[in-house]
Amino acid sequence: MFKKSLICATFLVACAGGTTAVASSDSQQNWDLTPLYTDWQQWQQQKETLTRDMQQLAQFKGQLGSGAGQLADALDLYYDLAKTLSQLSVYANLNADTDLRNSDNGAKRQSMNMLSNQFDQVSAFIKPELIALGDASVEAMIKQEPRLQPYRFPLQDILRAKDHTLSPQTEQIMAATGALTGSPYSSYATFTNAELPWPQVELDGDSVTLNQANYAKYRSHGDRAVRQQAFDQFFGTLSQYRRTIASMLDANVKADVFNAQSRHYDSALESALAQDNIPVEVYNALVDTTNANLDTLQRYLKLRARLLKLEDQQYFDIYTPVVKATRSYPIDTGIQMMLDSLAPMGESYVNNIRIGLKQRWMDTYPKTGKRSGAYMSGSAYDVHPYVLMNYNDDYSSVSTLTHEWGHANHSVFANGAQPYSTAAYATFTAEIASTFQEHLLTDYALANAKDDAEKLYFLGQTLETFRGTFFRQTMFAEFERAIHETVESGEPLSDTKASALFLDLLRRYHGHDQGVMTIDEDYGIEWAYVPHFYYNFYVYQYATSIAASAAFADEVLSGDRAAYDRYLALLKSGGSDYPYDLVKRAGVDLATAAPYEAIFARMNRLMDEMEIILNRQP
Repeated sequence: MFKKSLICATFLVACAGGTTAVASSDSQQNWDLTPLYTDWQQWQQQKETLTRDMQQLAQFKGQLGSGAGQLADALDLYYDLAKTLSQLSVYANLNADTDLRNSDNGAKRQSMNMLSNQFDQVSAFIKPELIALGDASVEAMIKQEPRLQPYRFPLQDILRAKDHTLSPQTEQIMAATGALTGSPYSSYATFTNAELPWPQVELDGDSVTLNQANYAKYRSHGDRAVRQQAFDQFFGTLSQYRRTIASMLDANVKADVFNAQSRHYDSALESALAQDNIPVEVYNALVDTTNANLDTLQRYLKLRARLLKLEDQQYFDIYTPVVKATRSYPIDTGIQMMLDSLAPMGESYVNNIRIGLKQRWMDTYPKTGKRSGAYMSGSAYDVHPYVLMNYNDDYSSVSTLTHEWGHANHSVFANGAQPYSTAAYATFTAEIASTFQEHLLTDYALANAKDDAEKLYFLGQTLETFRGTFFRQTMFAEFERAIHETVESGEPLSDTKASALFLDLLRRYHGHDQGVMTIDEDYGIEWAYVPHFYYNFYVYQYATSIAASAAFADEVLSGDRAAYDRYLALLKSGGSDYPYDLVKRAGVDLATAAPYEAIFARMNRLMDEMEIILNRQP
């Protein structure tokens, strides 16, 4: 209905690690969830209260236009319920992710998903009723009733979508279809994670089940034959089930197209971007400018081949580290690097993180049953953000640590400056705050490298981040656009079509025809491995965000005080305006080529440094 805080601002499968806890006396090893609820009993009591209180919304059905006070009462209740729903969900999610083996916690998480769906259905009448009132009536009520001021932007946002909002009865049906349109992804996740018979293979002398986790492990193996075998066996297995997986992806895309057409949008892309009022020109500028600068990616790939001493670089070489780490980075070292790198932001900015560490907002280490990867959950408005890590004492962990605390700081600033109704920020801006801190970490690490070897390592890590977060996600975005256009044109999305589209992109981006990297035809099936294609035009925001944050980082580090103030204002703005407009107001227009060209320039500067070091080596 209105925009509500996401349960988790981001899910980055980084530093997934193993399951053995790192021995440490570190006091932040486990997060403290008692500020949310003292125990499950207190949680259950509030959940039952919320379930009852949700029904109170029904009294406002058909009554929103009866007066400004009545509308304010309805919105006060709506947002109070939404805030409680978010806090209940955060507690259930964090507990479930602490130990995925605990089926009771998993059931509680699922119960919150069901309750959220019920809430959407109960409140489905609000949007069409407001639209029926019209802009002038709603604006008059806002001016008349001071309690409506915090809701001005959410109300204006609803009215903006009037051409795409259906009748109250139809809106309720559309809300109910959410459980159905989400089925393709649910089926895909269940099939690939629980039922697909992954092969038992010999890799590096070990007999392993080559599932997603082991593929991620062995695809970066130092022995070229081992990583090639991992690629061939893994994608060969996926290929055996390509028709089944393609039918799931086809159903998911058709659901996106159904929703777009039902709401009278010209395309599924326009529909997806319209939720946050992001111009389609942003998407097109990203893809078009990137395609015009693929020589930057291919320059990096040539450097990879040089560092790895490969005469014929293959796609199965893409994940192997180009430079080995020169040392480890225990958690205390990682935290200090993060804090030191953020010094240009000022003491109050850094102090937010110090407070969070002291109050145990973070669950730090991998352990048996814990969710892999890393994320920040900032939806408990009245409490504080939480950070999940799987810290593994490497520089990648330091980078992920810095990234997630960037999200946390964003939530601290937004929640502190905004009422709940406008505190939740869009993914479009969320990834700016996180990657901004990564840019500062990179510059700090390079400036303080102990020798050429360590500097070369930092350069390699940073350039690899650009490859994976910018170029790969843009390639994904181009694929998403292509598969939706395929369905919109009336053509079925077969496994053959999907593989042909993806193979063409792989080869174009990685310079197959130019001899930069050879892409075997069998690897066109990689689309079947990527769950992000079920997220309805989500991944492009990783690329737009890292481009915007690079521009902000360059300005702030140059000492531009005005740029610094604009950037902090962006963080404090939360969701008080459309994300594209907020970023543009802060100084970066993502509908133009400029921010993307700036990131290519930044990459080329880093590659220049790398080549200088390589050229002076014997």
